[in-house]
Amino acid sequence: MSTEETSRFVRLRVELVLEITDTGELTGAAMDQIGGDTTMPDDERAHAQASVRDDAAEALAYLVDPFDLVNGVPGVDLAQASWSSEKVDYDPDSAEWDFDDEDEDFDGIGWIGEDGDRPDGEGGAGRA
Repeated sequence: MSTEETSRFVRLRVELVLEITDTGELTGAAMDQIGGDTTMPDDERAHAQASVRDDAAEALAYLVDPFDLVNGVPGVDLAQASWSSEKVDYDPDSAEWDFDDEDEDFDGIGWIGEDGDRPDGEGGAGRA
């Protein structure tokens, strides 16, 4: 594919850290979601329910849908999506959780290429 053919596609990266304040409420909402899915086969439903009961991160994964992030955005069609959730040890004061420093290829405005320029043609904010 040429650059012209692929330039209409954009990868949107989103990373969230969520605090689960009520596991029972989260699990219950996920169970309701799974129970209301009429397209899910019974064996898959049983597996999903067991996973949700055992792991709050799994419950969250059943409730969060990337389509919901872009649904209704004018001029955008979701081409592909994947997501996952996992339990993490979170310390907001740790440098490990400073999202701005996590990816050296991001300057807070856009992604920076190996040549120091962003793919949109703009300069890399003084990076070499």
